[in-house]
Amino acid sequence: MFSIIQAAGWPIWPLIVCSILALALVIERFISLKTAKVAPPRLLDEALAVSRAAVPSPDVVQQLEQNSALGQVLASGFRALTSDPRCSEMDLRAHMEHTGRQVAHRLERYLSALATIASAAPLLGLLGTVIGMIEIFGSQTPTGGAPGGNPAQLAHGISVALYNTAFGLIVAIPSLIFWRYFRVRVDEYLLTLELSAERFARHLNALRIQ
Repeated sequence: MFSIIQAAGWPIWPLIVCSILALALVIERFISLKTAKVAPPRLLDEALAVSRAAVPSPDVVQQLEQNSALGQVLASGFRALTSDPRCSEMDLRAHMEHTGRQVAHRLERYLSALATIASAAPLLGLLGTVIGMIEIFGSQTPTGGAPGGNPAQLAHGISVALYNTAFGLIVAIPSLIFWRYFRVRVDEYLLTLELSAERFARHLNALRIQ
């Protein structure tokens, strides 16, 4: 592996840094975007059940808030109704939407960085290719000299060009795939949060009228 890095020359190092960053971001997103941490399937039904007659106690609300991203959105509705039992449905929705925007921002965190790596890696590989081509042309002798130039410099230039092109694609392709995967996953979560918040807001409004 070290011999490949040596053959690829210094342009390979930015690509190595990008590959390490991309791997770290992918692992972090896999951990953070687990269903249990974002939108547990039965959480909405449980929140509706415990508030069938009245707003639950602050301890229950706090436990709900710490449960998941969806729990934070639902808990914000409880808190709005607790702070002002006569608040309008519009105020309830505004409180939940505000929390929902914060949750959405957290779900989308680092996706732009992963997309940037997917876009930049081929360009960095192209930069290495250009540098390799410069070395290839630099190995040629001036007009009138012996043909073939410097074989060692020629071989090194070819190695720099090919290794950087390949490594740039090796970094970019998985980064792009994982970015698309996480983008779709986040969009699905956001839709789930929106539909759950809509249903919960209607429930709280009915609870407020009682």
